[in-house]
Amino acid sequence: MRITVNGKPAEVSGGVSINGMLDELKTTDALYVTAQLNGVIRKREEFDAITLNENDVVELLYFMGGGSC
Repeated sequence: MRITVNGKPAEVSGGVSINGMLDELKTTDALYVTAQLNGVIRKREEFDAITLNENDVVELLYFMGGGSC
């Protein structure tokens, strides 16, 4: 199944969840990623329950703290 991840085409299994997609795509630091699905930020607790569909658009976001005092 074709989806778009961070602006690039990707192939994943049909019926895969967000967590399944993270596994299939071997996402770095998957425990710290926030997923935006079709413009809506999804809660981590929902990642297993949300099934991706053909042509979905996923943005993977990493929030980082830091800076100087």
